[in-house]
Amino acid sequence: MLEPLPNAKNVFCIDLEENLTEIANNLGLGLLPDEMEKVKNYFEKENRKPTDVELQAIDQAWSEHCCYKSSKPVLEETVFGLKSSKKVIAREDAGIMEFDERHYYAVGLESHNHPSALDPYGGSATGIGGILRDVVCMGAQPIALIDPLFFGNLDTPRNALAEGVKHPRYLMGGVVAGIRDYGNRVGIPTVAGQVAFHPKYTGNPLVNVGCIGIVEKELMIHSKAGDVGDIYILAGGRTGRDGIHGVTFASRDLDAGADEDLGAVQLGDPITKEPLMHLCLELNKMNLLTGMKDLGGGGLSCVVGELALDGGFGAKVDLEKVHLKVKNMPPWEIWVSESQERMMFTVTPKNVDKVLNRCKAWDVEAVTIGEVISEKRNIVNYNGVEILNLDLEFTTGGPVYKRPYNLPEYNIGKASPLPKYPDDISNQIINIISQPEVASKDWVIRQYDHEVRGKTVLKPMQGPIGKEVPGDSSVIKPVENSWKGLALTSDVNPYLMEANPYHGTMSAVEEVCRNLASVGARIDSLADCLCFGNPRRPEIMGQFKASCEALRDAAISVDVPYVSGNVSLYNETADGAIPPTPVLMGIGLVKDIRKCVTSDMKNEGTIWIVGKTKNEMGASLYYRTLELECPKVPTTDFQTFMPRMEQLIQAIENKEVRACHDISNGGLALTIIEMCMSGVGAEINLNRDLRADIELFSESNGRWVVQVTPGCENDFEKRFDFAEKIGNVNDKIIFNKDGKEITKFDINEIREKWTEPIWKRLA
Repeated sequence: MLEPLPNAKNVFCIDLEENLTEIANNLGLGLLPDEMEKVKNYFEKENRKPTDVELQAIDQAWSEHCCYKSSKPVLEETVFGLKSSKKVIAREDAGIMEFDERHYYAVGLESHNHPSALDPYGGSATGIGGILRDVVCMGAQPIALIDPLFFGNLDTPRNALAEGVKHPRYLMGGVVAGIRDYGNRVGIPTVAGQVAFHPKYTGNPLVNVGCIGIVEKELMIHSKAGDVGDIYILAGGRTGRDGIHGVTFASRDLDAGADEDLGAVQLGDPITKEPLMHLCLELNKMNLLTGMKDLGGGGLSCVVGELALDGGFGAKVDLEKVHLKVKNMPPWEIWVSESQERMMFTVTPKNVDKVLNRCKAWDVEAVTIGEVISEKRNIVNYNGVEILNLDLEFTTGGPVYKRPYNLPEYNIGKASPLPKYPDDISNQIINIISQPEVASKDWVIRQYDHEVRGKTVLKPMQGPIGKEVPGDSSVIKPVENSWKGLALTSDVNPYLMEANPYHGTMSAVEEVCRNLASVGARIDSLADCLCFGNPRRPEIMGQFKASCEALRDAAISVDVPYVSGNVSLYNETADGAIPPTPVLMGIGLVKDIRKCVTSDMKNEGTIWIVGKTKNEMGASLYYRTLELECPKVPTTDFQTFMPRMEQLIQAIENKEVRACHDISNGGLALTIIEMCMSGVGAEINLNRDLRADIELFSESNGRWVVQVTPGCENDFEKRFDFAEKIGNVNDKIIFNKDGKEITKFDINEIREKWTEPIWKRLA
């Protein structure tokens, strides 16, 4: 099967006339039998045998992670090419949108799920490193990070775990530490995120990381080579054996305890990254680069060809010039390694010395490794011997599969009969606020620096020092001489997604909008990480298709584009697939950050609800604590929602609002309690036709609790088709029904019940 290539050490030719499945297995390839046949046909037309380097390169390019071979047909039918009044400037390593007359903002959102399941610290850290590079290689200065995270239940008994599966507490601790140490050391604040729990994430956590950057319009650079003759310069960390087969590892089911795959996890180094980022931005500002791209999935095998082909060219590389961490790496390892902290530049010949000198000044290693050629091929030499020569359109095209799918069937028309009214509504409320999914996440948030760079206006926790409450969105001031701001948030409810992928996705988009509006921001763009199970299973593809159709319908309703994102499939273990999880990151624009409002209750102002409460209890936290199922999940009505949202933002801009918090998990009860844990209580009157527990715990969409500025009540009420006064401030938290008190809480006592759950499990 293997024949040494003459005059090339550790390079072999492969006879494809032998058993193709055996060849793929022996070389550690993820290529399927039909894909191996396509490869065989290609080399028959080339009238030669492939080298192991070439097969490894094709394996990377044709992985699910790189070419979206299962998801692309569905995405093309749904979210690709959506029209919006908000113009997308670019979709490359990061998406680019207009911020103001002089600046763009850059958006990146990626997942690092499989690596984090094996090595939670290293996997999450390198996720941060990768998303920073994506933003930098557009010429943008990173200004903020976001981390939506999903874990199994922290109370999972150890004897319930399959052999080799790591406990959710260990995974969560390692993931948070990795994000903390990388983000804090590189000096970029982590300002927003999400922490969710569901038993089906046990053994397969989801680690999503996003980044926002800012760039002057004239400094934006593209991820493509400039012209024939441009020189490739590899800068940053050395190439090693970490991260080999990373994209193929991420494109298959996660085997429990697959510690033999640890080599696929990259090793992050924020101390190397920090000067590398400064170098990249400086070189771009000096106009010394014709193209720039980071080395992520597939390493050199992907970045060299993609840079060239996106410019309409090809590339020729001398592989022996690559600087290495270890000696005697075979060429195929050098070519596909995903070692971190590496960037690739294309530079005109006259500027090569200038670039190398600036690299030396920043103490960043850099070497010239090749050049841009006119023919659309990747050609790789090793010590003067050609070891790879591939048509770029063939390698980057990849296979495409129209996977069969079974769309889920759901009956959401009729609600289930109401359960028995709780004997003690107070205990029910305490039970709900003590659930880890809604309890305080300050154990996580306090580990992140969310103020470095001095641009964070609204932080993830808001309110008086020592009595902070969770905010709906964080706000960044990206430009020095402007009051315009960027708001960031993320959201998706895995339980609602599990119950109904279509309506769960619609609700996630709407909640992202609500979160942004709560601080006074108008949604401007979305990024999505679509995390699902094995696409070869029709029921999983049905979930994926239903979710993508909802992403399309919601984006059209809201009039926003998807500017960045990725697809992460094969999120499965021996225990089954994760819940369908389209992780969303929302970016909003704030006209004047000085008018933003926070979620903490203030000492003055009446309390109102905007939006109608409905008996939609399916997948609600209340029903889950009672172990009840209900088909009637929350739905969305964007026709009603959009004008309400705009009126709320205008009310905030007119200073009619003192505090605002959207209603979601846990319903009205949790929303009021979270707002009041700032130290200011509320007396709330439940006077609707709904039963008290339904009114308290319904998670129906399109609602906010708003504290209205004294004297502004009339103007506020006139704005809305439905806004109702429900209470006043108090020194306690009191809920009344039909004029009678049904429960009362001391603020400090209930704050303890909300604060303790995560600390007890992890601290």
